[in-house]
Amino acid sequence: MSRRIPLELADDTGGSMYVSERKVYPREVSGRLNTLRVAAVFWLLGMFYVFPWLRWDGRQAVLFDLPARKFHVFGLTFWPQDFLFLALLLIIAALALFFFTALAGRLFCGYACPQTVWTEVFLWMERWTEGDRNKRMKLDAGPWTREKVLRKGAKHALWAVFALWTGFTFVGFFTPITELGARLVPFEWGGWETFWVLFYALATWGNAGFLREQVCKYMCPYARFQSAMFDRNTLIIAYDPMRGEPRGPRKRGLGSIAARGRALLDQVTAYDYVFRSALHPTAADNRVQAAGTITLGEAGQVAEPLPKFAPDELGDCIDCTMCVQVCPTGIDIRNGLQYECIACGACIDACDAVMDKMGFERGLIRYSTQNAIDGKPTRIARPRVLIYGALLLALAVAWVVGVNTRSPLIVEVLRDRNALYRAVGGGEVENDYTIKVVNKSDDEATYRIVIEDVAPGIELRGSGLDAVRAGAQQVISVPVIVTAPDSIKGRQPLTFRVETIDGGASETVDSSFFGPM
Repeated sequence: MSRRIPLELADDTGGSMYVSERKVYPREVSGRLNTLRVAAVFWLLGMFYVFPWLRWDGRQAVLFDLPARKFHVFGLTFWPQDFLFLALLLIIAALALFFFTALAGRLFCGYACPQTVWTEVFLWMERWTEGDRNKRMKLDAGPWTREKVLRKGAKHALWAVFALWTGFTFVGFFTPITELGARLVPFEWGGWETFWVLFYALATWGNAGFLREQVCKYMCPYARFQSAMFDRNTLIIAYDPMRGEPRGPRKRGLGSIAARGRALLDQVTAYDYVFRSALHPTAADNRVQAAGTITLGEAGQVAEPLPKFAPDELGDCIDCTMCVQVCPTGIDIRNGLQYECIACGACIDACDAVMDKMGFERGLIRYSTQNAIDGKPTRIARPRVLIYGALLLALAVAWVVGVNTRSPLIVEVLRDRNALYRAVGGGEVENDYTIKVVNKSDDEATYRIVIEDVAPGIELRGSGLDAVRAGAQQVISVPVIVTAPDSIKGRQPLTFRVETIDGGASETVDSSFFGPM
């Protein structure tokens, strides 16, 4: 048993499992989808940066007041007892993500994801200070000069100011933002306020300024499980290889395949050309260093390079690589659906612009389904979409109805635990209680406190129990005494009822009265 087991090192390449990511330089693009994306950025960031400054009934319109345990959202106030609505809201958000993903792909990622929105703004600032794509690449590749230092410094100064403003605004959702701003000069912030402002500023600066597409590719789980929600009827951004292949440059004046009367390729040939182009990139592809996941073929599969094609044999793709240059994740959409694709539509705008210049029909890259690309019928109303939609609608209706029918009153009854009962003169015993009344409404209310369903002889005593006043969103404690003859033995059930004078709200709480055993 003492004999040594021989070991043999199978592989000692000395290589690292980590491969450094090359920087992606997205080219600026214009078009209808870019206009929609910019509008989404202004709308979403406008809500984020403006909502904390709005006022509603004399208070901050949107404030998550953790010390007071109250969440204010315009005219609604949520208390800890309303946690069910928060849980239901999270379920609705998850179902909405499933529903829209199954129906229309990664719309959230392309237009509404915070990572996408803030990265877009940081790219705008980068273009303002460093120039377009080619200038940024040349600046990064060149030596450190005075111009480079000034441009890089200006960019990071803008990033830092915007990131700090983001952190300040985020904390302003939890601390009244006007007070937070008033305590900035002179600096009187608390330690935790300072920490969270700097933490979220650093997170914004790092995620939107440096990590960018790597957050989508490696850190976000959505890209990994999206395939479970996709099918061949899901709306995706797709390249039409039957029309576009074989790709290649050509002189101006050569019409589209429709104008030349060239038929669409069959699927097998078209996807073979795409696969071979991916394995043997052209000089244009090599220049842009397209990254991404090739979804065609199997591991280890080899293919011959594409042959030379006559101009009349070429498809509508001129291999300009503009779709790659504008992609924020740096992939080549012509290789097929890839998990890196966030469905922002930048490649569609770029390709449409090229098609317009060439005089070709738009739609070589377009929002479509895989079935539509392959010439098969597309089904929108399919089981998973109908089930997601029905559940989403039911939960949304339940949430709205529940929020609008909440009782504006919360009542809790606490017994005095020091003694089960106390004997007093006149052959009576009494129990002490504290009734906590929470007025959840935005108006002052007057309540009446009574007891119900009690044995004969049990009475409620206390001053002012017919007119208990509670201010708007106020919590009050009302001490009450319940008395009974000492002939009442043991535990007796009783019910406290607290109701408004006008009868608009009422709550009952079951409790117990204890007499001599």
